[in-house]
Amino acid sequence: MSKWQEKRLGEIAEINPESISNKNYYDNISYIDISSVKEGILYGVCNYSMNNAPDRAKRILRNNDIIISTVRPNLKAYYFVKNDMPNLICSTGFAVLRAKNTTVSRFLYYVISNDSFINYLSLVAKGSAYPAVDKKDFINAKINIPDLATQEKIADILSTYDDLIENNNRRIEILEQMAQEIYKEWFVRFRFPGHEKVKFVSSKLGKLPQTFNVVNAETVFEFYIGGGWGNENISENFPIEANVIRGTDIPNIRKYDISTCPVRYHKISNYKSRQLVSGDIVMEISGGTADQPVGRCALITQELIDRFKNGNVICASFCKLIRLNKNLISPYFCYYWLQYLYDTRIIDRFQLQSTGIINFKFEAFLKKGLIMLPPMDIMHQFENYVKYIVQEINMLASQNQNLIKQRDLLLPRLMSGKLEV
Repeated sequence: MSKWQEKRLGEIAEINPESISNKNYYDNISYIDISSVKEGILYGVCNYSMNNAPDRAKRILRNNDIIISTVRPNLKAYYFVKNDMPNLICSTGFAVLRAKNTTVSRFLYYVISNDSFINYLSLVAKGSAYPAVDKKDFINAKINIPDLATQEKIADILSTYDDLIENNNRRIEILEQMAQEIYKEWFVRFRFPGHEKVKFVSSKLGKLPQTFNVVNAETVFEFYIGGGWGNENISENFPIEANVIRGTDIPNIRKYDISTCPVRYHKISNYKSRQLVSGDIVMEISGGTADQPVGRCALITQELIDRFKNGNVICASFCKLIRLNKNLISPYFCYYWLQYLYDTRIIDRFQLQSTGIINFKFEAFLKKGLIMLPPMDIMHQFENYVKYIVQEINMLASQNQNLIKQRDLLLPRLMSGKLEV
């Protein structure tokens, strides 16, 4: 039997060990903010020159450091740093934990990601609107810790799950890039099947293949409606349980993670008109910022719907459900077209900024947003290529969900010492 001891976190880890002292510390940085992290997953970093970096870009990160948000710790924004990125910096909204020699870094990560530690932070957090913890709360936290050999064994078991999840996420990223590259090859560089025989003519969008048409977006949008938020509790008036996709969820669910989507209850009439079905597109139209403009989209496939509880899905009121005329346009083509507009920032001309919040001028986009329409047979060929890529993404995402469930069942038992290793 391994021997476990109660210790304070400050005894086994340094808290916030390094910070940038002046603007000349680095020329350029890779920056992690709070929105980039969720339950051990890093969704991306922002690259800045030091002069243009956010004021909160202060905390220096090294390999094997652990970061956890100090604001609203119940949201579980934590991450284990294992990518040796140069000049990696995180927001001061994180606490940085660096294990001392008596502790295995990966084991310490599983300590802070355990629900018992998150519950402790939530309990000691101060403030109502933005409950937060400070450095002393971390230093004084009491945790149980076994000998180094047992720490290593526990870390090895749990990291096997995390490594599989991370590997699947990398494969998902590659598959998504493949689909986007096919779109660019066919519809930006115009090297689609049979392009050699097609003449190019002038259009409102410049030189296009003669067989392509240009129409307003409203021509192919058969139905569109704002979403709904619903009620937190079930009742006679709100009997339908459904998951709500928000704009902030779109980057995650587009690839693998549906865990951030809240569950709410809806009126039958509202739900029926707003229920998402396969082939729909969700577009974020409100609540953007200068760093994250609106216009992000998610393609709703049956595989994605099946991953939600009960298969009931609705989008939030600050998003639009877009249902397409499938006789005129392929949902897969339309989604990657919208994604291309967003990635290249062409879509920015429909952004409207007011008091620091960016909204999307959806009605103007309907009437003035021009879409290039290839012949249906070309769009169907494109769909046949990319839908298998999307299915593979959804399959990997489903695997990740199962791995996360298995890991989360093991985690508290291993960390309490109830399960011997």
